[in-house]
Amino acid sequence: MSERIAITGLGMVSACGIGPDSFLENILQGQSGIGPIDLFPGCIPPGHVGGQCRDFTESTAKKKYLRPQRKSIKVMCRDIQLGVASANIAMEHSGLELDEQERARLGVEFGADLMLSPPEVIAKATFESRDERGVPTDAKWGEKGIAQMEPLWLLKYLPNMPSCHISIHADARGPSNSLTLEETTGNMSIGESLRIIRRGQADAMIAGTTGTRLHIIKSINYTSMKDLAEPDGLSPQEILKPFDKNRRGEVVGEGACALILERDDLAKKRQADIYGWILSVGSSCVRTPRQGGNPRQALANAIRMALKHAQVNPEDIGHINAHGCGAKDLDAAEAAAIHDVFGSQANRIPVTAMKPYFGNCGAGTGSLELAASLLAMKQGVIPHTLNYDEPDPECELNVVRKEPLKADRKHFLKLSVSRSGRASATVVESA
Repeated sequence: MSERIAITGLGMVSACGIGPDSFLENILQGQSGIGPIDLFPGCIPPGHVGGQCRDFTESTAKKKYLRPQRKSIKVMCRDIQLGVASANIAMEHSGLELDEQERARLGVEFGADLMLSPPEVIAKATFESRDERGVPTDAKWGEKGIAQMEPLWLLKYLPNMPSCHISIHADARGPSNSLTLEETTGNMSIGESLRIIRRGQADAMIAGTTGTRLHIIKSINYTSMKDLAEPDGLSPQEILKPFDKNRRGEVVGEGACALILERDDLAKKRQADIYGWILSVGSSCVRTPRQGGNPRQALANAIRMALKHAQVNPEDIGHINAHGCGAKDLDAAEAAAIHDVFGSQANRIPVTAMKPYFGNCGAGTGSLELAASLLAMKQGVIPHTLNYDEPDPECELNVVRKEPLKADRKHFLKLSVSRSGRASATVVESA
């Protein structure tokens, strides 16, 4: 087997908790963080609910979570702030202290979504760019519009900026990179960190993701695509129902999570508290111009690749932390992919889905979900899925529900997939 990479620190900012202790407590108690949102006005998304990080405010960011970077907050949109804060928490949680020479061997691999400006940020520039018909044009933008933009506007919305800010604060002088691969980004950032360490280019990596779909433009887009669940009399915490027969769609959220990954021998040498080991990451993209994405085949490919590279047999998997977004078609495709790979084992393996706790945070979701399994497995249990009441014949899975389940195997699988046909899978050995 290739070298195991130890996980020695976790940091998260989510709707159901900030930091490992609060996050784990709410998950084990089944406390969802989905509720009314106040990030922007209106009735988007449906019911104006989502997984908002309510404890992450302008005040707490400056005074607590981003205190080391408080002078740079002005060039961070909310996505970036969440990501940098999660990395700050993870570094403190890991207890990793490096000298001058060792910092050259610390790298950063941090993924993000595409970051959009709120309408009010570009409104004045757009109005100034209108032609005689009242239509904004490129020519007028260059002549009059761009002068209305704030000078540091671009720095606030670049997906590579979380990695930049994290690298500067951590004085990480090793490899630094950013990925933007929708929901699959979490596994992929971890996978690239794994390969960087195994190639000998770094001894430790800050790996993670940040993302939001609680944005007025993104929420409108997802609502128009009819992917989001209507409340229809349910409380905000009850709306998202992964794999349930009565599931009605997704719920948007925001969040970020960072993991500290280290060479196993160095982690043990400094007597770090190890939460688990990354064994392998598999990925696949399956789509055609005519049919679009094929999530089922992409997931099956990614799972098989991850198991093969980890040298782990299907019967060794103790649970699957699923994508489980609550959409009718995507949940069914994921369940089918699990059966495609695991065959008769598919009905045995416990399956859990974490999005009912904090919503779909885009790129930020996969890392949060993986962290939930790691923290719960440290307690000897598998976290349970909220709102799973009626099994669906199209999603014939052994879904963990009602309460956490005692774990009987140390390996688990984290799955992520997007409608575009991207998929990723990570095999983890828990401590």
